[in-house]
Order: sequence, then C-alpha cells, then structure tokens
Amino acid sequence: MLAGYLTGHLILWNMLFAIIIIFFERKEPRSVWAWLLLLYFIPFLGFLFYLLLGTDMHKRKMFRMKEVEDRLNEEVRGQEHRLLSRRLGETDEDIDRYADLIMYNLESSGAVLTSDNEIDIYTDGNAKFDALIEDMRRATEFIHIEYYIIKNDVLFQRIIDVLREKAAEGVEVRILFDSMGCRTVKNRFWKQLNSWGIQTAEFFPALLGRLQLRINYRNHRKIVVIDNKVGYVGGFNVGKEYLGLDERFGYWRDTHLRISGGAVFGLQLRFILDWNYASGQNLFSAGRYLEEPQPGAGGGCKVQIISSGPDNTLKQIRDNYLHLIHRAKRRISIQTPYFIPDESMMSALLIAIRSGVEVRVMIPCKPDHPFVYWATYSYVGDLVMAGASCYTYDNGFLHSKGLVVDDEVLCYGTANMDIRSFSLNFEVNAVIYDTGKAGEMTALFERDLEHCSQITKESYASRNLKIRLKEQVCRLLSPLL
Repeated sequence: MLAGYLTGHLILWNMLFAIIIIFFERKEPRSVWAWLLLLYFIPFLGFLFYLLLGTDMHKRKMFRMKEVEDRLNEEVRGQEHRLLSRRLGETDEDIDRYADLIMYNLESSGAVLTSDNEIDIYTDGNAKFDALIEDMRRATEFIHIEYYIIKNDVLFQRIIDVLREKAAEGVEVRILFDSMGCRTVKNRFWKQLNSWGIQTAEFFPALLGRLQLRINYRNHRKIVVIDNKVGYVGGFNVGKEYLGLDERFGYWRDTHLRISGGAVFGLQLRFILDWNYASGQNLFSAGRYLEEPQPGAGGGCKVQIISSGPDNTLKQIRDNYLHLIHRAKRRISIQTPYFIPDESMMSALLIAIRSGVEVRVMIPCKPDHPFVYWATYSYVGDLVMAGASCYTYDNGFLHSKGLVVDDEVLCYGTANMDIRSFSLNFEVNAVIYDTGKAGEMTALFERDLEHCSQITKESYASRNLKIRLKEQVCRLLSPLL
C-alpha cells in the first residue's frame, strides 16, 4: 500500500525533495545540480542518498577556543606586528618569502608560527610505527591519540600493549576515534580499554547501535601528542594494511611527520578541541596539557599547524594549497590518493601550467574507492592534456597527501586534494617553511618516480570506451564523492 502510494505520487515527491535541496541547503551550484541529477535518475532513493551524504551540519561552531583565546591572541598579534614591520623577514629568507601566507594563517585561524622544530619524515609504515611506539614507551605524563581508522589487528595490539603498561604506570592515555572509520571495532573492545585505564571518546557516534547515518563530516585527522614533547601528523592510520600486510594493496606508500618543538602545541590544541567536543570533558581546565613544548633538538624548521572542517566557513587547507600554487615560480609536486579539485583549485593548476611552471601529480595505480578513482583519473587527464607531468604509482598503494613548491615550502598532513577533504571532513596539515625539508620531500617524490608510469597525452587519448564511460559518470558525480 505504502509503495503504491509513493510510486503514484513520485513526481510530487521529487518536486518536494528538489525544493528542499535547492532552497533549504545553501550549497555550491555544481553540487546542487549533481544532487538534482541523481534525484531525477533514481527517484526517492536519490533523496535517501542525500540524507546520508548531502545534508549540512547545523549552522553553529562545533568547537570553542575561549579558554585559550587570550593566550593565543597575544602571540598571534605579536607575530602579526613583527611580520608587518618585516623584522622577521629581515632575518629569515624562508619567512620573508611567505610572510603573506603566514599572515593569512595567523589572521584566519590563529595558526602560530614556530621556528624551533625538528622534523622527521616517514614514508614507510613499519618505520613510522616503530618510532611512535618507542616515543610512547618514553612517555611520563600523557599520550593523546587521534586516528580516523583504528583496526583491532596485529598493529593495534602492539600499540595497546605499550599503552596498557603506561596507563598502569599512571600515564594518562586518551584515544579519540571516528565512529565511521572504526565501524568494524566492537563497543566491547573500547570498554575493555577503559577497564585498563585508557580513556576513549567516539567522534560522531553511530545511531541505533552501529548504524551509520552520517557519512559526511568525519574526523579524518591523525594526531599523536606525547608529553607535549613529540607530535605526529600525516596519512597513516592504524591497521595492518599500513604496514604493507594486506595483499589487496601491497606496499603502502604514505607520508607522516614526527615533530618536536613549538609546533607540537598546535597539534595538542587541535586534539584537545576535538576531544572536548567528543567526550564532553574540558581539558583546558588543566593547564598542564598546554605547557610550552621544549625546543626541538637542534631544529630550526618554521612550522604552522593548520586545520579545516565543516564547522568553519573558511577552507583553510584548500586556501593554503591555492596560495602556494599561485606563488609557484618553478615547480609544483603533488601526491594524493584522490584528486577531485574544486573549480578554484583546477583553475590555479591550469594557470600554473600555462605560465611555465612544471606541475607534477602522482596518484595511485589502483583504486580503493572505484568511483573516486575514475573521477580522479578524469581530472588528472585534463592536467595531462594541458601539459602537466602526471604519474601512477605502481609499487603498491600511494596514500601520501600534500605538495611541495619550488623546493622552498611544503604542506603535508591528512587532507587529500579533493572536495571532501576541503569541505566535508575534519583535517589537519603542517605548513613547513624550510628549504632543507622541502628539498628532502622533493627527493622522496623523485625516488617514487622510479616506481611510476607516466600518463602521457598519447596514452590518455587512447583509453578505451569503457574507461571513458567510467570517467564521465564518476566525474558527473564528483561533487558528491
């Protein structure tokens, strides 16, 4: 009876749903048309997809910084004054070149610039997690962990063994996980961790047991902070595939940063804001969590920690990518598993190519999300035909996320080069103004080229009809992916 009624009034229902999409949600026109197209071809079910993927959050700030606002503002205003008077620029070429971007990050999000950081770059999961576990063993006060995906497998068991020991010693251990990313982990496992003295919090919990109704607005950040001395940020999640132990993906090529020095404060602040929201606690009330980190051992890297998410009207990480692309004079090197740029990003890259800047883009050779992969291939094809050098990484799966510009500055972290990371997920990146580290990242990119195949104009133009059809369909749906 109900099915018959719905079918009989299908046109009316579609008109109602279309009105909701157009007038009650303030979306970009491209996204609106994509949803209306889906609604037209898949009546009623299209709107169910919209409820899962398309609805906006309430127009409110999810996170508040009132507890540390005055403290941050004092440092931010001081840095702005020094930048405006060019006192910093007179003594440091890295800062002088990018003073306008540093100022933007200070003004728009209070991202304090720190100049005392030591940074290690990890591209292999075994090396990254060995270093992380060793740092955890040295913890004396607290260990703060935030990952999008945590799987209860051989890797997490290694981590849990250390965390359980540290909790028994009186070290405070907190784990913040995303409900969608950790949907395969049973609730009883988190309760078991709680019984061992390990505190856990779930970001955007599922409804009705494990039913996930909120696919968008996930916490995609990967942060670890230990005693305010060491911080980690990058692309690796927690699971055996990140060690290259999953036959489906093979070797896992990613990028993660280990930071010691003042920038650890930015990672700690980001963790606390996320933890307070998810747990309902207020870690700002305990000042020990925001004590100034010790300077990095001999480090002099300049770093700003930037974050973005649907709780903010600014697209902070996207804007940093845009600024760096527009500033490029010689070369832009991009690594990303998903390349679905918005119009501004695509235009910036095409302008760079046509201005004589060498643009290099590296993507995986295999999909982990087929719809996203073929949309990615479509956009990469446009760059190839415009004159960019684009490659597929053939030695396993490429999950590295970031870019290097002119061997002077790099921006790496958790954000993919796609609309989802720019607008729909919670992300965090590090902007590093250091020619040494930028050169190191460029060298890693060029080492990866040894395991890549180039997408030439000839090979892209000769792709078969099946691939062309996949590209066109997935590109049409790209605002929804």
